[in-house]
Amino acid sequence: MRRREFITLIGGAAAAWPLAARAQQPAKVPRIGLLSPFTPSDTAPWHQAFLRGLSDLGWVDGKNIVIEYRYSDGKNERLPGLIADLVRLKVDLIVTAVTNDTLVAKNAAGGIPIVMAAAGDPVATGIVASLARPGGNVTGLSQMNPELTGKRLELLKEIAPNISSVAVLLNPDDPISVLGLNEIELSARKMKVEVHSLEIRNNRDLDKALQEAVKLRVDALAIMPNPVFVTNLKLIADSALANRLPSMFHLREFAKVGGLVSYGVDRNDLFRRAATFVDKILKGASPADLPIEQPTKFELTINLKTAKALGLTVPSKLLLTADEVIE
Repeated sequence: MRRREFITLIGGAAAAWPLAARAQQPAKVPRIGLLSPFTPSDTAPWHQAFLRGLSDLGWVDGKNIVIEYRYSDGKNERLPGLIADLVRLKVDLIVTAVTNDTLVAKNAAGGIPIVMAAAGDPVATGIVASLARPGGNVTGLSQMNPELTGKRLELLKEIAPNISSVAVLLNPDDPISVLGLNEIELSARKMKVEVHSLEIRNNRDLDKALQEAVKLRVDALAIMPNPVFVTNLKLIADSALANRLPSMFHLREFAKVGGLVSYGVDRNDLFRRAATFVDKILKGASPADLPIEQPTKFELTINLKTAKALGLTVPSKLLLTADEVIE
């Protein structure tokens, strides 16, 4: 072989080596931050539904994606630190649960895409510009909480027609709680029910508020959506029953632990559907161009055992339409 041909052959082979080496390098595995303002046990069914949704789309944790779980355990003040940790890990995407953690993530995550699974009213709270065109780095699903709050009071009144006053537990720092209070006051005026709002920001405030509700001699208890209440469902349900107060919340888990009735979206379904947004973004879609989806499944759960303990007769039409009746 002539010297020039030999040099050309060696040079061509050497140029090909980096290409071959690059081809053998494994593809980058996407890293997802799964943020929750609740405890791991509170959110376990929702996260399991999310994982099933991902699996249906071909994404499996530990194989072709990595999921970083972060929980604030009902303590909203921990959220900024948890988000900062996810940012340091350089996650490709953050999945949030409800309104408060989504707002904090939006303000602290820079340009990282965010998929919210169950935000209350993302337009009214300033998370997105519109449902049709979110316009920023946040997309996902809304659970329409403020609009449902008045309906919950109407259901409570159907089951306990003699109520004339209600204590409303809310976190004034949560915009969805504030919007929900406005809705419940509108419904209350129509039904001539007096509303007493009790502000709770943390667990310490909760005990005082429950005692205050008893002192006010209200006829019922309504709870606005907020992590501090979700992490204390059993405490609230037990207190309401002990003081003979018909109670209402938006999560079926509340009725399961002794609350009288719950009415709201199927949150398992929302988290399952959130996986489709993750799939689209990981495949190159922009959050700004993915319309916010509205809930399609709602759940009415009635605890008949609690109703009987309170001396209430649940109308048969409600029992027939309920998704679950606990006896």
